[in-house]
Amino acid sequence: MAKIQSGQFAQVHYTGKLADGTVFDSSVGRQPLEFQVGSGQVIPGFDQAIEGMEINEEKIFILKSDEAYGPVRDDLKRDFPRDMLEGKEVQEGQELWFQSPQGPVPGKLAALSAETFTVDFNHPLAGKDLEFSVKLVGISNTPTQRQAGCGCSCSSASDSGCGETGCGQ
Repeated sequence: MAKIQSGQFAQVHYTGKLADGTVFDSSVGRQPLEFQVGSGQVIPGFDQAIEGMEINEEKIFILKSDEAYGPVRDDLKRDFPRDMLEGKEVQEGQELWFQSPQGPVPGKLAALSAETFTVDFNHPLAGKDLEFSVKLVGISNTPTQRQAGCGCSCSSASDSGCGETGCGQ
């Protein structure tokens, strides 16, 4: 049976879990995730785990944080003047959106003081080991799904609009 190789398009069903068993994303009940193997469209460890699988093969694997969304980085935490929030009701833990030259960027309000507020721009899964259960359901040499070109917030599977494991990479 043929094995998926770098450059081919994989169609996979997956469920991603945290170490405590909490499901953070799943394609079950939706169309499978499609990506080009080796192209960087998904997190590195996911890409590597899929390469070499056969059609209908199932696999469970754990990705350490450095193979997934990386460590929590202090340089991705930024302080801003409190007056930027003037007239807005906010609370710690809330997601805020900022405009960058590349487009909208989500961040989590990490701290709030009288003078400043701190926003954490780390990916919500940074610093976490992830467990994936996957099933390779298709292999092709060209894409089989129409790409929506969504903006992927990745704040949660239910509101990201993409459901793609590699969102935000």
